[in-house]
Amino acid sequence: MLYQTASDWRAATRRRVLLFAMSGLGKTHVSSILREDAAWFHYSIDYRIGTRYMGEYIADNAKREAMKVPFLRELLLTDSIFIGANMSFDNLKPVSAYLGKPGDPSRGGLPMETYQLRQDQFRRAEENALLDTGYFIDRAEDLYGYPNFVCDTGGSICEWVDAEDPEDPILSELSSVALMIWIRGSDAHTEELVRRFDKAPKPMAYQPEFLAAAWAEYLETEGLREEEVDPDTFIRWTYSRALAHRQPRYAAMARNWGVTVDASDMASVRDSRDFVDIVAASLPMR
Repeated sequence: MLYQTASDWRAATRRRVLLFAMSGLGKTHVSSILREDAAWFHYSIDYRIGTRYMGEYIADNAKREAMKVPFLRELLLTDSIFIGANMSFDNLKPVSAYLGKPGDPSRGGLPMETYQLRQDQFRRAEENALLDTGYFIDRAEDLYGYPNFVCDTGGSICEWVDAEDPEDPILSELSSVALMIWIRGSDAHTEELVRRFDKAPKPMAYQPEFLAAAWAEYLETEGLREEEVDPDTFIRWTYSRALAHRQPRYAAMARNWGVTVDASDMASVRDSRDFVDIVAASLPMR
């Protein structure tokens, strides 16, 4: 690891960390607190995905819909209007809206073939954004003078890596430039995440093998054809399974490549000093 002991971490003049966890456990919240400290640069993987690697897909999809409206079609064809996504760290809805949900088109669903294509686009985008971390660490210091750096990852990071492979290309690169920190949730946190998701289901990115198995099981269990599936019902059904699928993958990442901090402890962070203390407690004393 980049910092072998708590003493190494406390003595460091440059602190570089990467936070990973299920969405909703405080990665962006903590990153925003650190960003308020003038010494920390906040690199959002999801924002990088939306603005650098999937921006054209998102904009073209919006233009495709606009082209169905004669008034907007004429304006687009004459370059009289501009259509683009207005993304920020706090508003990444254009990415999730593009990913979509599979199922009945009349209920906003996508054909599975289209859905899988977009999932694959997202996977490549996230892998590239993760591998950009080292570049942004250097850029943050060289261009803006930030000595400290926090990488705020998406919940799907664990889907694209093999934490048991000591030569995994993504984890090897990330662990060489930042301390990888798992924000571990409790059973109570999981119940709350499921409750929140059930209230407002959002598109997610899945490991291809997991998605294929879940889709086949759902169709067989419910006795439905692809075009009959209620998109929200399917992703609600899949969500708790996705949590169970990801938990051991996160744990292996922390065990082999980083450290673990409980979500309840991370939730107590009020400033960068609190953050330094909590991370130090997760590292060996000497």
